[in-house]
Amino acid sequence: MPTAPPPTPVRSRSLHTGLYVLVLLTVGAYLPSPLLPGYQHAFGFSDLSMTLIYATFALVSAPALLLIGPATDVVGPRGVLRVSLVAGAVASLCFALASGPMWLVAGRAAQGIALGAATSAATVLISANARARGPLLAGTAFVAGTAAGPVVGGALAQYAPAPFTLPYVLHLVALGYGWFLASSLPRPTAPVGRWRPAPPRIPAGMRSVFGFSAATGFLAWTVVGLFLALIPALLDRAGHTDLALSGCVLGAVLICSLLTQPLVGRFGPRRAQSLGLTALFAGLVMLALTSGDSALVTLIAAITAGAGNGLAYGGATAAVEAAAPPGQRGSITGALYLAFYLGAGCPAIAVGLISLGHELATATSWVAAVAAALVLLTAMCGKSVAPDVPARQHQRNADERRRTHFTSAERGGGRGPGAGSRRDRAPRAARPVLGRRSPRPGAGGRASAGGPAPVQRTRSSGGEAAQRARRGGVAGRTGTPGDPA
Repeated sequence: MPTAPPPTPVRSRSLHTGLYVLVLLTVGAYLPSPLLPGYQHAFGFSDLSMTLIYATFALVSAPALLLIGPATDVVGPRGVLRVSLVAGAVASLCFALASGPMWLVAGRAAQGIALGAATSAATVLISANARARGPLLAGTAFVAGTAAGPVVGGALAQYAPAPFTLPYVLHLVALGYGWFLASSLPRPTAPVGRWRPAPPRIPAGMRSVFGFSAATGFLAWTVVGLFLALIPALLDRAGHTDLALSGCVLGAVLICSLLTQPLVGRFGPRRAQSLGLTALFAGLVMLALTSGDSALVTLIAAITAGAGNGLAYGGATAAVEAAAPPGQRGSITGALYLAFYLGAGCPAIAVGLISLGHELATATSWVAAVAAALVLLTAMCGKSVAPDVPARQHQRNADERRRTHFTSAERGGGRGPGAGSRRDRAPRAARPVLGRRSPRPGAGGRASAGGPAPVQRTRSSGGEAAQRARRGGVAGRTGTPGDPA
């Protein structure tokens, strides 16, 4: 017996809970970004350690997304979100009590587990209660939290007391309220199936679309990762020590991304990705040329890269969402976010490794140049991907195929697809079928062609009258060989 849908207040509360938890955990994941130079000065670790601390979040969140994410289908979003909130609280405690770099590594790992597990559960909760707007709301919440994290962290560190403690205490209070909201979600009636983490499988029919979208999203978050991991340190070494300024530069990347994502629906996923790659290329070129020496050029690069991130990331998500089969969207979207997380972490590690033998600014310029080349290569490969076909057109095509299903007899009668119209077929249907005309007789009544004249087919009087009527003849007129056919 089918169950009734939940009442509107329950759906609204569940939607708000999913959005709040996703934004809150994303804020916590990017709260330490403008504070990394201060931790480096306080604990005295190297540039490689700084980039590894930042990248630990991405490297842990990717497997957490694959391992813990499928548990949502078994135990429901309520249990997974509560586990995520506990992991987020452990992360904030590690940062608030940090006395060395290992505390920071542990905190980043806990943040990776928290957000990696919550991404799937919160997205399922949002999509189930927002329906068509679910993917857009989930993507907007993810980027909004990413933008708010460095802005709030930088402002509190610059203008509030206890810059390395107060942001995390406030985050712990917000997490407590999130626990209350998650605990009020409906309990699942019983586990559905067994929890079996498995690698994602991409259907053969959409691998080209998924491959291009994953590459585009990887590069989009590569640019964001470079800015979030390195810009605070680069600005600090260039003499710009205002943490609020660093936070605003980092926030500008994600705020511009947030503002350009609604344009994906106007441009279409394919064109949005192409425009996004163009903007990403411009932002990477500016970053490679300035390396944080000029705050103004760095801000312009951040704005340009942020706009490109919004179009590329939003277009990639929309393309995969439109092409994925309904029963596999969860696993395919998880695989796409895996590319996003890896893009946000791996380039920062590359910069850290290069900084072992070169300055941080030089390493950043090299990695930005390589990323710009990959953006061009991806844009060229994207030309072979099929252009956008709106979802409405897909539905119209399916309806048309159902309406134009003919039987073999109808196809033989010329009524199948591609046959002429009924108006064109009417004259042919009314045309009489006559026997061959006999040759005109010559002199002496003999046939001029030699040999006896062929005998015409005989018709009944009724059939002959009907035939003459169709030919426009007069009833009772005797047909001769010279009459028009």
